[in-house]
Amino acid sequence: MGINKRNRKLNRNSSHRKSMFINMMNSLIYYEIIKTTLYKAKELRLYIENIINKSKKNNLSTIRFLLSYIKNKININKLLYVLGPRFTNRNGGYTRIIKCGFRKGDNSPMAYIEIVDRKK
Repeated sequence: MGINKRNRKLNRNSSHRKSMFINMMNSLIYYEIIKTTLYKAKELRLYIENIINKSKKNNLSTIRFLLSYIKNKININKLLYVLGPRFTNRNGGYTRIIKCGFRKGDNSPMAYIEIVDRKK
């Protein structure tokens, strides 16, 4: 049955998919906007929304949770001291996906995923 399938497999095994999304989360936190395929952006949104929501509270359990996922202290500091306080009054919708055409080689749909209210 195809009911309640949450994640797309994206033609990768589970360890490759996990490391790919960790790398994409680190890039998105650091640059606040990245260009990727539309389907990867839609899957990344599920992960990054949870991470930003957790980073609103700055306590020891949050730091340990973020260290288990992000594994980059610079990005964890940015989450706790820049992005977390930025979204304290927001209840969700921390990212925006903007479609931007198709890739030249294989014609796959491309999109920008960005963090809302970023400095331009």
